[in-house]
Amino acid sequence: MRLEVNGVGYHVEVHGDGPPLLLLHGFTGSVRTWDAHVLKVQALAPAKGGWGGHSIVVVDLLGHGQTDAPTDSERYRMERASDDICAILDTLGHSRAAVLGYSMGGRLALHMAHKCPERVAALVLESASPGIADPMERHKRAAHDADLAMFIEREGVPAFVRRWEANPIFETQRLLPEQARSALQAQRLQNSSVGLANSLRGMGVGAQEPCWDRLDAVTAPTLLLAGEHDPRYRALLEGMWDRLPRVGAAVIPDAGHAVHLEQPDGYVNRVVEFLWGQLPGWNSREEIEWR
Repeated sequence: MRLEVNGVGYHVEVHGDGPPLLLLHGFTGSVRTWDAHVLKVQALAPAKGGWGGHSIVVVDLLGHGQTDAPTDSERYRMERASDDICAILDTLGHSRAAVLGYSMGGRLALHMAHKCPERVAALVLESASPGIADPMERHKRAAHDADLAMFIEREGVPAFVRRWEANPIFETQRLLPEQARSALQAQRLQNSSVGLANSLRGMGVGAQEPCWDRLDAVTAPTLLLAGEHDPRYRALLEGMWDRLPRVGAAVIPDAGHAVHLEQPDGYVNRVVEFLWGQLPGWNSREEIEWR
């Protein structure tokens, strides 16, 4: 469905009915990121019992998929993106949601959790960051993202996707089956140059105000996930672990940055275990370390 919120048209899909789990994709992603995971979560959820009817809400973030791609990069700022997501929940009739975010979507989910904690019932952060604390490093990253944005506009999305997929952080994705890699590339190619470029300028990690000093304001129970072969985000997981008040964490074996793609079964099992674990009588799995 298409929802108009705050002057922008968003593409949103809703599966099921009841309390929502909101899924937020990463940079270059779309609602299609989660197709297989929606089915897995829906299959596993009833076995856990207790939550009853539920819904899964997936959103094409600003500048991605079928959602509008404004030409003003300021419209992509994290604060405004967070307001948009809350407005989408309002339109769907939900005052709160469990929120799962991957990478860029994880940064957005974390922003929501400290800015409007009353809207976030539970939080899952996959390969996510609270931002770059050092001002000089943040400036360097913003400059890098600006250069990359200009490359997208100058060379087009196919050339950018080839460059993006060569990023060392995605090295482990080369071990995926050819069909999975082709589907991922096709999904990335569906995005527009305007949307991707302005996402980097307005919502990139260099443009984001860091929130390390606001992690103690996150009241929602939080699960942190990172891949075994993603050392940068394993370190970020450990840093967040020290600051979040209600936190569990799992490092997923044989996975890199995109845990949901590289180890989908283990990923969904842990997410479902965590979400339904908020109910009375649940005991955490041994694989999830709790603070």
